[in-house]
Amino acid sequence: MTAENEADKPLDVFIIAGEESGDALAEGLMAELTALHPAGVRFRGVGGARMQAQGLQSLFPMEDITAMGFAQVIGGLPRILKRMREAAQAIIAHPPDILVMVDAPDFTHRVAHKVRARLRDLPIVKYVAPTVWVWRPGRAKTMAPDFDRVLALLPFEPEAMHELGGPPTTYVGHPLFNELDRLRPNAQEAGRRGAKPPVLLVLPGSRRAELARLGATFGEVLGLLRTHVPEVELVLPTLPRRLAQVEAMVATWPVKPRIVVEEAEKLAAFRVARAALAASGTVTLELALAGIPTVAAYRVPWLEGRIAPYIIRVKTAILPNLILGESAVPEYLQWYIDPPAMASRLARLLDGGEEREAQLAAFARLDQVMGVGDDPPSRRAARAVLETLAEKRGQA
Repeated sequence: MTAENEADKPLDVFIIAGEESGDALAEGLMAELTALHPAGVRFRGVGGARMQAQGLQSLFPMEDITAMGFAQVIGGLPRILKRMREAAQAIIAHPPDILVMVDAPDFTHRVAHKVRARLRDLPIVKYVAPTVWVWRPGRAKTMAPDFDRVLALLPFEPEAMHELGGPPTTYVGHPLFNELDRLRPNAQEAGRRGAKPPVLLVLPGSRRAELARLGATFGEVLGLLRTHVPEVELVLPTLPRRLAQVEAMVATWPVKPRIVVEEAEKLAAFRVARAALAASGTVTLELALAGIPTVAAYRVPWLEGRIAPYIIRVKTAILPNLILGESAVPEYLQWYIDPPAMASRLARLLDGGEEREAQLAAFARLDQVMGVGDDPPSRRAARAVLETLAEKRGQA
């Protein structure tokens, strides 16, 4: 069948995502694939509510593969193995035009390996590069036979994958670039950032374990901050499902933040915040793109903390620092968490001066370093998927 004939047929895409973040990424990709393929797209696979709104008929609930952490895997291993078999069998029994795996590497990589063994010519794309630049670098080389292309969210990941012998990797951009208008202040909101009392965002994490490990520390830091900055408005955005845990956590704090759970309230707080105290994670990149100077901290279980120096390949856990190649955001990790020093640093960021200006100058460079032109990341990702399909068909 010619390329022209193929373009006239609806595209059959099998797509698998895990976690809410993967569901959101896949939603954007699916919408752009539909827009770019005139003959239409049929979606099969595994996903959540966002993907189902784009027309996916999920093979089984996405939640069945979401819990892939070490402890969760032990208890849910029989179910996970069953779902891996079901996903692979569904693909092999009725091969799609292309298979797209979104994040959830522990699940999707194993399914891709099973499928590749049976369908050598099926194009397989991975959306979100695994963090081989942090730990387990050998994963890059093991991915090479099973994936035709990886779509990366961070600009340094294509080079890292190449150096480690991974599959061809294309930087498509981070989905946070779709949110810049909602993260950055207008003139009135920018004025509130400089007004008193200053707004301080408090972001101790979105996972239950993160809140448990960092909650008391964040409360101590905020209590100490009060001696430096007596008047400060504290805002703590969280998820609705974490509200009860957060309320119990802040009940022991010497100062009480205003807790918000709606996305619109969170974004409104981002647009007026003068500084932030945050757990390490994607939120630090969100804060940097919003132009909010930050002090970051993170703590893992004791055993992981002892092992980490021997297996972690990077010197920082903060995404803006990794992307910029400099220590723009101060970080207090594990044994080096220091509440008095953190409180003092936050006070300086709130007051203004050299440290604040240095962070803002570093954040201003992110647009250039991470820029992908006028196209949103989801459109670039969709184009890369279609290019991979065309390349694979050209080789057949």
